[in-house]
Amino acid sequence: VRILLAEKGLDWQAHHIDLTQKENLKPEYLKLNPLGVVPTLVDAGKVVIESSIICEYLDDAYPQKTFRPDDPYDVSKMRFWMKHVDNKLHPSCGAIQWPMIMRPAMLERSPDERARLLDKIPEKPRRERQRRLIEMGLDAPDVADAVKTYRKTVLDMEKDLEGREWLLGETLTLADICLIPYFQTLFQFEWTGVYEDCPKVKQWTQKWFDRPSFVKAVRIDFTFETLENCKRIGSAAWPKIKAYL
Repeated sequence: VRILLAEKGLDWQAHHIDLTQKENLKPEYLKLNPLGVVPTLVDAGKVVIESSIICEYLDDAYPQKTFRPDDPYDVSKMRFWMKHVDNKLHPSCGAIQWPMIMRPAMLERSPDERARLLDKIPEKPRRERQRRLIEMGLDAPDVADAVKTYRKTVLDMEKDLEGREWLLGETLTLADICLIPYFQTLFQFEWTGVYEDCPKVKQWTQKWFDRPSFVKAVRIDFTFETLENCKRIGSAAWPKIKAYL
């Protein structure tokens, strides 16, 4: 969402939600977003949730620069990629990030406090998955499945990028915008081996990493210390991640 805001040149105000402290489960946030997930957009008093829906809303509400293809068939392909992100890639990213970032923070809490916080999660599948990731870390079956989903995503992207600058051709669309944040995860943990043998995806990724909107929306949040810590814990975990490929 922040990348799209930057691409459109829209002004916005951030309100940080600390997921490690479970601020997303506080009553005042749940009033805005009953699912207790981020992000949430509030635009002129109107609340919009879910990243892909927010992106489509912003593209419709502020059409001075659009990121939706003109051709209806290309729109269907764009939405297919966005649906893949929502249904498969986003949960997979959560599964591989959780043991690295969230699990250590949760293990600092008492068992009773952990149970109390988990019980606040509205959706049972997400609640039970987080319980498994706390108990098992990278050994949870969710992690192996997530790595395989990442790998299949990369291989499918490699095919779609054949002879193209972006996933749907020569024009950047919401499909590209919705996918790139999940490659920041691979970069920050030094897990780029997931796509190292896919030259078109490598080129697409590097093009994004050099793009001003990505630097402004994503990279600015990573201090040197934060990135070094991510690389340290990610490098230690890479043998297990690699084994799941």
